Amino acid sequence: MSTRNNYPKLHNAAWPGVVGKGGPGAEPPIDLDTMIDLTANAAVDGRKFDGVDLFLSEPHISIDIGDDDLKRWADKLTARDLVFGSVVAPVWEPTGGGPAIDSGSGRQAFLSAVRKACGIAQKLTGWDMRPSGVVRIDSASGVEDWAKDPAGNTATLIDTFRQAADIAGDHGERLSAEGEICWGGMHSWRHMLNVLEGVNDDRLGFQADMAHTLLYTMGYNSPEHSLLPEGFDWSDGSQLDDALRRLTDALRPWTNDFHVAQNDGTVFGSGSHDRTGRHCQARDPNGKLDITRHAGYWLRDSDGELTKACRHICWDGCMFPNAVMMDPQTWNDILAVMVSVQEAHGWSE
Repeated sequence: MSTRNNYPKLHNAAWPGVVGKGGPGAEPPIDLDTMIDLTANAAVDGRKFDGVDLFLSEPHISIDIGDDDLKRWADKLTARDLVFGSVVAPVWEPTGGGPAIDSGSGRQAFLSAVRKACGIAQKLTGWDMRPSGVVRIDSASGVEDWAKDPAGNTATLIDTFRQAADIAGDHGERLSAEGEICWGGMHSWRHMLNVLEGVNDDRLGFQADMAHTLLYTMGYNSPEHSLLPEGFDWSDGSQLDDALRRLTDALRPWTNDFHVAQNDGTVFGSGSHDRTGRHCQARDPNGKLDITRHAGYWLRDSDGELTKACRHICWDGCMFPNAVMMDPQTWNDILAVMVSVQEAHGWSE
């Protein structure tokens, strides 16, 4: 009898085909059919991806998609032995949303995007096409705009997220706030924790992405919250481990969505996406993380016990060059790392 773990399930993100793509000076988007095919075709020692996490915005899936078109996408995934997982609500102004730190029309646009995204997620779950997942949000606000009134903007952000959590609850959904240095009010681990504690609602959790949370330890965009000493030497792995333990001990209790990823300790942006933690390929020799071991800091508690808080985990390769994403070996390498995380920190059902 096989002793292989089959949880957490292994998902790939479709949004790297869109995020940082399009517009002046950026590469063109990669369509959703292609992203699904690249995911479905990956294989390592008989292992495959189990599902896809989605970006609910054109040119992938419109936030205003009708049931018939949504069912067609469900059929496409079924034909490839894949399911849906977490979905990203398009809460930003260019896609019809608005800044969550704006208590007026911006908030209303933000909440409208959340409501539509939760409606789509609820339908996919009801059709037995989405066995796990959350609705991912952020502040849809830049750090500079937040910094004009830190206390006031944080209070507004907390209030907006409370209302968003109510909307999610009405749909039987949970939200996950993405920890990333480019989102105002969420741009450091301490600011993120302040927001989570301020909302204090189990319908809102934290989405940890290993590439982004590494930047949290370094204090990018918030040096006062750095967990690493000035002049940190990357060859001193014990200091990085200590910083990651402090970070994960603070945010793990809130974590309800998890992205496996690699980072080389630098920031990057392309297209309209602001500079944030650089996603590196799974086998990038410049990567600063021991992906499999450090994933355990999020997936196991401080006593080393599995939290089982995430029924699936996802790989995020945002802003990979198109040539890298179109190479099948990229996804085989990624899947191999995902399997190693599942084997080291997973369980069997």
